[in-house]
Amino acid sequence: MKLPDAPALPRRPGILSRFRGNFLTGLVVIAPIGLTVWLIWATIGWIDAVVLPFVPMRFRPEQYIGINLRGVGVIFFLVFTVAIGWLAKGLIGRSLLRWAESIVFYTPIVRSVYSGLKQIAETVFAQTETSFDKAVLIEYPRKGIWAIAFVSTSAKGEVAEIIPTSDDKAAVFLPTTPNPTSGFLLFVPRSELIELEMTVEDAAKLVISAGLVYPNGKDPTKPRLEAAQ
Repeated sequence: MKLPDAPALPRRPGILSRFRGNFLTGLVVIAPIGLTVWLIWATIGWIDAVVLPFVPMRFRPEQYIGINLRGVGVIFFLVFTVAIGWLAKGLIGRSLLRWAESIVFYTPIVRSVYSGLKQIAETVFAQTETSFDKAVLIEYPRKGIWAIAFVSTSAKGEVAEIIPTSDDKAAVFLPTTPNPTSGFLLFVPRSELIELEMTVEDAAKLVISAGLVYPNGKDPTKPRLEAAQ
């Protein structure tokens, strides 16, 4: 009578396999930190290279301590920007700003460039209610396919009047992957939106990573999709 063969024991990973696994794990830990530090360091150096040539030598600290400190240009830039903002809020500053803009608006090419850059700056840095309200799910580009979008505001004016529905309409921005700064502006009835509990920042990470990075390591859309069906 032939006895059954004993089950084969699992092979232990070799030294090279363990070394590769440890190396990849360490790379995953180090890469984000290293890239973040490098990006900050490079940005500070770039600002120093742009700003310091406009700073008189007598105001630079290396003239007194003998050391070229990185970040001095950033400090000068912050002080200058705060001073300009303070002046722009005053009566004299607003008058000078209007006078300078009137000169720019009479210059054909410069006028177009300045207007576009000003609109972008006001949209990005304005301290008003211009940020997205919440992250939602919408059926796009057809029924049964869901996409993440951001609610900016309620539809108003002519757009809200022409849309043939009595429901409240919302202006929704549908970002593209992996570049969320481009996308589509949609006007959708609020009854067709599914609000997400995740923040706008978490939803943006989800879009940028093409669905690889979920908040808290879980997929928050699954239970809501099942509830919506």
